Amino acid sequence: MKKLKLVMVGNGMAGVRTLEELLKIAPDLYDITVFGAEPHPNYNRIMLSPVLAGEQTIDEIILNDWTWYTDNHITLHAGFTVNDVDRVRRVVSAANAAGEVITAEYDRLILATGSNPFILPVPGKGLAGVLAYRDIADTQAMIDAAATYRHAVVIGGGLLGLEAANGLMKRGMAVSVVHVGKTLMERQLDDVAGRMLQQTLQERGMNFLLNAQTQELVAGPDGRVCAVKFKDGSEVPADLVVMTVGVRPNTALAEKMRLHVNRGIVVSDTLQTVTDARIYAVGECAAHRGVAYGLVAPLFEQGKVLANHLAEMGIDRYQGSLTSTKLKVTGIDLFSAGDFLGDENTEEIVMSDPATGMYKKLVIKDDKLVGACLYGDTVDGHWYFELLREGRTVEEIRDQLMFGPSNTD
Repeated sequence: MKKLKLVMVGNGMAGVRTLEELLKIAPDLYDITVFGAEPHPNYNRIMLSPVLAGEQTIDEIILNDWTWYTDNHITLHAGFTVNDVDRVRRVVSAANAAGEVITAEYDRLILATGSNPFILPVPGKGLAGVLAYRDIADTQAMIDAAATYRHAVVIGGGLLGLEAANGLMKRGMAVSVVHVGKTLMERQLDDVAGRMLQQTLQERGMNFLLNAQTQELVAGPDGRVCAVKFKDGSEVPADLVVMTVGVRPNTALAEKMRLHVNRGIVVSDTLQTVTDARIYAVGECAAHRGVAYGLVAPLFEQGKVLANHLAEMGIDRYQGSLTSTKLKVTGIDLFSAGDFLGDENTEEIVMSDPATGMYKKLVIKDDKLVGACLYGDTVDGHWYFELLREGRTVEEIRDQLMFGPSNTD
């Protein structure tokens, strides 16, 4: 029987996990072609921070090496960016840096185009020495800069920004973190945990400029960035500026294809685009029920559902994900999940010991755990996450809840 043609645009973690799941259940259904804009096989993007910090190498974070594609009869076009899709003829067109063009026909198409880093629209954003932090090329550029230059400024005090700052500091740079908010990681931590994290990082030598609004990136005599100027008129020196102020779903190709886009490529519970039943979207580029996820666990859950439908088994549905957060900085333990801030309709159980750097907050509503924020002691994080996900009552174990599963009946 003639195989169907499956083409995937994007060679990242979500898309390749989809292929892995598909190959488990329907290994002979498709001829598979993959286009990847980067000149690398699939790698673990979330482990770029340990690479920057010198704790791992690029080779060690490769998830599927070149032989995996060959062994599974997958045609990989690495270093090729897809610039056009003809939905009528069902043809994908891509080109590499040298101008070489490749086309591929499809019966089913997966868009796994990921997301793009947001660059602040300030004067000087295009100067040499100004980077985003998204891929292997960005990571290598930061490593190279750290070998030559002294002063780094990371704009953005979220998860990725702190990991970048830590890595650059371990490479020997003097690092200042600029953040528009009053506390660090405010999307993942409450004020108490955010301040504890700041204190820990300051003790390691990291400098912080909070409530700071960047006005301009200043050029030096050589045309390279030399300082960051703020709206209050103050400046800090910077030979390297790394912007980690968020990402946006990469929907440029989908928009060109005239697919429905709203905070991402709009998909159904089967990850089908709502515009074209032959086309699916998975990962950070997809918007499911109004949400575009940026963490790995939801993307892998999407991949499993999508593989099920591509295998024509059609029994699974993706219904959204509960997410949790951890920071990849050696020696710092934090965890948050669910509604960790709470409101007037919730109750809080809090245990705090600033002397030992330990803080726990559990948020309860209608006798169910709905949120958790842990700093310093995260050993019970997985258990709290399971309670959150399962939504079971904690009424009987409420008095032992703070002390973990080993203390419950």
